[in-house]
Amino acid sequence: SKSLSDEENLKLFGKCNNPNGHGHNYKARLLISLLFSLQIDPVSGMVINLTDLKAYMQEAIMEPLDHKNLDKDVPYFAEVVSTTENVAVFIWENLKKLLPMGTLYKVKVYETDQNIVVYKGEETISE
Repeated sequence: SKSLSDEENLKLFGKCNNPNGHGHNYKARLLISLLFSLQIDPVSGMVINLTDLKAYMQEAIMEPLDHKNLDKDVPYFAEVVSTTENVAVFIWENLKKLLPMGTLYKVKVYETDQNIVVYKGEETISE
């Protein structure tokens, strides 16, 4: 974090504190809400066209984040600490702009198989 001293960063982030940055291969899972209140298209039988969903994911996740140094290459993280929690918020906010209103239910980001963040907008959840 830019707002902490080197000593404070080391204490807070441990081995993840590296002045040259460190990398992760994040995995993200999205849950599109399939509540009965959403309209299933009678022709396609889908709530959302999967081709459109893939394009939205490409624009909201892959283009800004894939093979990037988050702190240096992604403007959002110039002022926001690039934790898994903030990656989940970033993905949520980007997808929310593209998806039909009310269809995004949660974003789940895997830093590792044991370190997982679930984000459902402004509410807090435990899983």
